[in-house]
Amino acid sequence: MGLFRRKKKKEDKKWIQCKKCNETFYVEELEKNFWVCPNCGNYFRISARNRIKITADEGTFKEFDSKITTKDPLNFVDLKPYKDRLKEAIEKSGQKEAVINGVCTIDGEPCVLSVMDFSFLGGSMGYATGEKIIRAIEKAIKLKIGLVIISASGGARMQEGILSLMQMERTAAALSFLGKQGLPYISVLTDPTTGGVAASFSMLGDVIIAEPNALIGFAGPRVIEQTIGHGLPEGFQRSEFLLEKGFVDIVVERKEIPKYIGKFLRYFSNNVKKR
Repeated sequence: MGLFRRKKKKEDKKWIQCKKCNETFYVEELEKNFWVCPNCGNYFRISARNRIKITADEGTFKEFDSKITTKDPLNFVDLKPYKDRLKEAIEKSGQKEAVINGVCTIDGEPCVLSVMDFSFLGGSMGYATGEKIIRAIEKAIKLKIGLVIISASGGARMQEGILSLMQMERTAAALSFLGKQGLPYISVLTDPTTGGVAASFSMLGDVIIAEPNALIGFAGPRVIEQTIGHGLPEGFQRSEFLLEKGFVDIVVERKEIPKYIGKFLRYFSNNVKKR
């Protein structure tokens, strides 16, 4: 019986169900369709590794600063110790932190690529997350190439208190220095990009790209409704709403994002060369 259960569990991993239309698909089928539901067009949340796979040119991604990981500076305990939450996050995501850094080419253009992973504590930004973002910025400055950050986050990590909130200012300051070097920063917003991440580096791109129907904003819709005492417009805080209001520059289908990143990197690179 035990052997049968293990085999069944392994077989189940070959299938995945869409939460929007409830259709079930082979994982391989979804992967070929860039993790977008072939039936209803729903965008699946994907790991940082899968995101890198569909964004960076094949075989070009070279990771750096992979050993940087979160500590427990406050010995924080809520329903369980923060240290236990970290262990669970590492086991669940296979990552040591909520962001992965690397150097690669995208559509033939060299860049530093930093990708957040929502499966690691909701992509929350702690001290180590901010440090890795800053190191990605510094790497772009050192190599004199563009920076691309793909965000997926629930915001600042409460278990690290003020040390987490400090990363908003630190990342923004580092991006200011990147801009002074004349180097481009392309920000890609995916579902969800919220809280302290939305209030800092993710909204500071020279160009801001968003995936369709991504939730983007500081506080969640329910919190806002409770605060102001009435309902919100249809589609509030979704990519298309933010495009209409001027908060993002373009909404792009997932499979087309690498092409657009390459286009924008070439545009900025050509302008820098003309100076």
